[in-house]
Amino acid sequence: MSTPKRYTITAALPYTNGPIHIGHLAGVYVPADIYARYKRLTGNDVAFICGSDEHGVPITIKAKKEGVTPQDIVDKYHKIIKDSFVDFGISLDNYSRTTSKIHHETATEFFKTLFDKGEFIEETTEQLYDAEANQFLADRFIIGTCPKCGNEESYGDQCEKCGTSHNATDLINPKSAITGNVPSLKETKHWFLPLDKHEAFLKEWILKGHKKDWKPNVYGQVKSWIDDGLRPRAVTRDLDWGIPVPVPGGEGKVLYVWFDAPIGYISATKEWAEREGKNWEDYWKKDDTKLVHFIGKDNIVFHCIIFPAMLKAEGSYILPDNVPANEFLNLEGQKLSTSKNWAVWLPDYLQDFPGQQDVLRYTLTANAPESKDNDFTWKDFQARNNNELVAIFGNFINRVVVLTNKYYNGVVPEPSDFSDIDTETLTKLKAYPQVIESSLERYRFREASQELMNVARLGNKYLADEEPWKLIKTDEARTKTIMFVALQIASGLATLCEPFLPFTSTKLKNILCYSTLNKETTWTEVSTQDVLLPANHTIGKGELLFSKIEDEQIQIQLNKLEASKKANEAANKKVEPQKDTIAFDDFTKLDLRVGTIIEAEKMPKAKKLLVLKVDTGIDIRTIVSGIAESFKPEDIIGKQVTVLVNLAPRALRGVESEGMILMTENAEGDLVFVNPDKTGVINGLPIS
Repeated sequence: MSTPKRYTITAALPYTNGPIHIGHLAGVYVPADIYARYKRLTGNDVAFICGSDEHGVPITIKAKKEGVTPQDIVDKYHKIIKDSFVDFGISLDNYSRTTSKIHHETATEFFKTLFDKGEFIEETTEQLYDAEANQFLADRFIIGTCPKCGNEESYGDQCEKCGTSHNATDLINPKSAITGNVPSLKETKHWFLPLDKHEAFLKEWILKGHKKDWKPNVYGQVKSWIDDGLRPRAVTRDLDWGIPVPVPGGEGKVLYVWFDAPIGYISATKEWAEREGKNWEDYWKKDDTKLVHFIGKDNIVFHCIIFPAMLKAEGSYILPDNVPANEFLNLEGQKLSTSKNWAVWLPDYLQDFPGQQDVLRYTLTANAPESKDNDFTWKDFQARNNNELVAIFGNFINRVVVLTNKYYNGVVPEPSDFSDIDTETLTKLKAYPQVIESSLERYRFREASQELMNVARLGNKYLADEEPWKLIKTDEARTKTIMFVALQIASGLATLCEPFLPFTSTKLKNILCYSTLNKETTWTEVSTQDVLLPANHTIGKGELLFSKIEDEQIQIQLNKLEASKKANEAANKKVEPQKDTIAFDDFTKLDLRVGTIIEAEKMPKAKKLLVLKVDTGIDIRTIVSGIAESFKPEDIIGKQVTVLVNLAPRALRGVESEGMILMTENAEGDLVFVNPDKTGVINGLPIS
């Protein structure tokens, strides 16, 4: 077991311009919470810190769209996000916000310290400027083509497709996100952190130091940045929302959000320490403290290069021991998108699956995007619940509790002599804390979650092999021993599952009546003691830890996504401009007739084309129509359709088409036939 230490564990500050979704949970907050809970359970002094990032440009963009102030936006979403963390058991010691007084003071002091030490360079440079909006375009006020991967929707500070961080002036074909105009260049003065000055330190610390134990995706991205050569990075912006630059000449400017935001970890720790009567400096300036940042891959550069350079330049802070960044989580094969509503929002999830937070936590952990982008699907969510949580974990606990109540009125029986299988089973149970710990210490949360499930599998196998429901009829003493051992496994599960399934852990401890023991089993005790739940202790009645999720519940979620997909397609559909005006005489030349489809078949080797035989009333003619992706041939035979019969014949794939079927789209975007009403009229025009 690890020697108790002091840990400062941070989770990336979420932008308060909207609620959080499953991608945020999977990438940052669930793994951070698992790690923090595990460290507490193993006797460590933990400060688990987070807070709302309330000064980013996305905040001001959201405020402009909604016609409210940035403060209105951050107040609204700070509460929503904070409530979501509480709802999903994210056990933060403090959740602060960067608009707080203590943060403004901390960030201002940090900037002044570096300024006074001469750690910044002051430069007048040309920055992108929107003349119509009358403002400089910082970061996400600019959209253009990424110079590295060619993504045409890259932001001014970062490309979300390839993860590259860059300056706005690096973008190809930049456009203002405010007006859509092509910006001009205009001179402005800013302060820069000269990252090149710290390049030697970063090489020594990361590349030559012990950081090769960092995850490959993190180490690789940082090495690539350093190998490319570091350049000065602006730490101020021309904006009116943020922390004012606190030096002469800084009027009308604020601290760059990526200078301001990581200092939020420090200010949030100060806030917590003051409330709890602790010394915040112990968690940021003592060498025996381990600092760990949990982030998504799009924040790697800021936490592994820029923030460490800031801390090193200040001179009194410890540096991060590890930055276990995850990759991205996709949803049903598509990238999660806030703007396209392609997401599972946490408040919505709780409405549809009340009391089932642990199911989502478990699924996101078992399928975590630790080394590559992974996909969340509702079918996998259902399978993880039904086949693992219900059928393995829940089944074992239910068997143990029901049988204990049935045979012994809920009293833990006195065991007799232990057989070899009993001893072997208890030995395996005692080994699991170290097995799970080994995975967690390497930030392999997926692996750890499956080892936890193996503890439940151990219990199920033990019961299945020993069959106490049969032995109770012939060997009561042996049955008592079996049930005693099974109850020790159940007690071990109650402790070991807490980092992963905190709500389930609480429910199971209540079932086992831990409160009457006046103590809870510790992580260390699971690995060292044979008896976790003593004989003659009375447990409670059984209740289901997990419930089966039905197909109908999953279909509701899939229908929601399909509705979002159709809404996005409709919103993104380009409307063709009106064609040239025609004279009424031109219109009267059109000969529209109502016909009946009497034959239909697919055009060979053509995906979209159907070959139709249509009785127009004046003849039977062949018409080739591009509707094969919307209609099956057998479904449209006998359909009445409107036909433009005097269209000049045209050869399509060797078949001469002698007219055109009139089609349109309904409100859902589906292709439908244009048919006359019963009076033979379409939109007021008589049809033959």
